[in-house]
Order: sequence, then C-alpha cells, then structure tokens
Amino acid sequence: MNLDDLYRRVIMDHYKSPRNRGSFEDDALKIELNNPTCGDRITLQLKVEDGIVKDARYNGEGCSISMSSASMMTEAIKGQTVERALELADNFSLLMKGEDVDFGDYEDIEALSGVNKFPARIKCATLAWNALRKGIDEEQQHK
Repeated sequence: MNLDDLYRRVIMDHYKSPRNRGSFEDDALKIELNNPTCGDRITLQLKVEDGIVKDARYNGEGCSISMSSASMMTEAIKGQTVERALELADNFSLLMKGEDVDFGDYEDIEALSGVNKFPARIKCATLAWNALRKGIDEEQQHK
C-alpha cells in the first residue's frame, strides 16, 4: 500500500466514523462557518475552561475532506491549552502550504497533506480550523 492510499483510508475512516460529531446541550461556545464556494458548513462547539479546551464537538455537512478535517481537529485539540490549539491551527495552515509539519500524537492530520495539490479543496480542509480560531478569538474577547 502506498502513502496516498493510506492517507485516503485515514480520511475516509474519519468521514465514515467521525469523532466528536454531535452537539452539547448546555452552554458551550458555538461557532458557525460555511464555505460558500462548495457548500460545506460547520457548527463547532468548544468548552474552554481555565485556558484549556476541555471538549469540542461539531456538526455540519460537506465533503469528506471538510468533515474528516473537523473530526481530526476536535481529536487533536481536546485537553490542549488554547495556545497549543492555536499552534496546531497554525501548523495546519503550514501543512496546507506544502510544508512538512510534525503533529506528534495526531498524525492522522498529516493524511490531509495532499490537499495542498488541489487549491480549491484547501478551503474545505481549513474550514474547521478557521472556526476554531474564530471561536478562540471570541472567547478571549469576552474575558
């Protein structure tokens, strides 16, 4: 099996068996974003306490890339400091620019590295990460 096949399998696994899909019933920071060029949309919910992303969930509709990216992102940021979550978002942006980035324990994210070969799909992959940035910005402004 070559690397592209492996990456494709990882992406499809997150798409077919999403992690953290759903919503919180109680108060959680809620961010809604959409990508008007392709119709992808996401609602990201974050529970941030004492500078830690305690939990994250998402709902949405979109292609396998956008929904898999959301699944991977929520897995990676749970339990992280807000600073580390933003660092992961920055690293993801670098990955989308074709740079080599080590995501450590969250190597599934690297399966999206091939997206940078398809510029129209980069917005799909970054949708959830942009929602994360927006949510953290909003959370920090309300302090």
